[in-house]
Amino acid sequence: MPSSSPEINLKPAVLEWARRRVGLSEADLAKKARTKPDRVLGWEANGQISISETGRVAKATYTPVGYLYLSSPPVDRLSVTDFRAVRDETPESPSPNLLAVLDEASRRQDWYREYLVDIGSNPLDFVGSITEDLPVADAAERIRQRHGLTVERRAEADDWADALRLEIAQIERSGVLVMRSGIVGTNTRRLLEVGEFRGFALADEFAPLIFINSRDALAAQLFTLLHELTHIWLGQSGVSNVDQTVPITNGSERFCNSVAAEILVPGGTLAARWRELQARDDPVAVLARHYKVSKLVVLRRLFDADLLEWADYRARYTAAEAAYRERAARAGKGGDFYVTQGSRLGKPFQRAVIESALEGRTSTRDALPLLGVKTIRTFNEMARRLGFPT
Repeated sequence: MPSSSPEINLKPAVLEWARRRVGLSEADLAKKARTKPDRVLGWEANGQISISETGRVAKATYTPVGYLYLSSPPVDRLSVTDFRAVRDETPESPSPNLLAVLDEASRRQDWYREYLVDIGSNPLDFVGSITEDLPVADAAERIRQRHGLTVERRAEADDWADALRLEIAQIERSGVLVMRSGIVGTNTRRLLEVGEFRGFALADEFAPLIFINSRDALAAQLFTLLHELTHIWLGQSGVSNVDQTVPITNGSERFCNSVAAEILVPGGTLAARWRELQARDDPVAVLARHYKVSKLVVLRRLFDADLLEWADYRARYTAAEAAYRERAARAGKGGDFYVTQGSRLGKPFQRAVIESALEGRTSTRDALPLLGVKTIRTFNEMARRLGFPT
């Protein structure tokens, strides 16, 4: 129904753009904006809309209200390099959800960098220390040694979740922030789509940051972690959504894929283990459990090492891919808020903000949004769980 607040004239194309950028139909937007579909059709035909409706449209479409007053639809762009590609297809414009988590991570990185500089921390010498000309095996070995990433450690992990936790802890100890989330902030209705991006890297000599889309399968998250870590070593900031098992043409992504695969499944050990397992049922699954990677990564590594014929590789790959996508679609939800929020923030960042706030160097007003919480009570519980006196 029409609103009683004053009406204004906006550009119909901008109003339609706001709706389409979040994939809403006219009926969907009408429901969210508490009006009728005919009213939405009217906005997009003649631009006549009330001021109150403008605010509701902005909220429903996650669009800054000022954008709705523009003379033409703006172009959403990433603030970092767009490495996204699936089989080399041109990526679509970034969604509001991707833009939101990228902006949030950047703000947290800016704060953390300033915090480290203030306490006298030294820059990290490995950020930007390699180039794509370096042999993949050499790059993988440097990264493996610096961060203490070993096949043996992962093989002893109870499961993929434990292996991912162990690798993140090792990487965080070396000064890299690692944040994992499948939603925007704490809004469980704003899901991050794996089809759009799997992760991103924000290179910085003091506070390098890796973000992982936690709606992805656990084995895929481990691969993304090391893929983005390689971007950090290259000194590159960018968003990725590559298929780790299919050759791509982008040089940086191909290099990061190859290095991540070599760290996870060293070529020097694969052939011998493959021969040992030939008599076992589903030897690919055995290797996947040993290396704590997906079957897709194992299959690609076997094919690249000439241990599988093309027809065999494609048959196995097709079956594994179907199972992989089914598991990814069932990515876990819920859980303990404090544990989940700790994963979203990364323990080094979480501890730094709480410590700074308790010491009075950061105001509580600034600390709460950095931590993604709204009340002092929640802040105190978060601090207590990390061992701070409250």
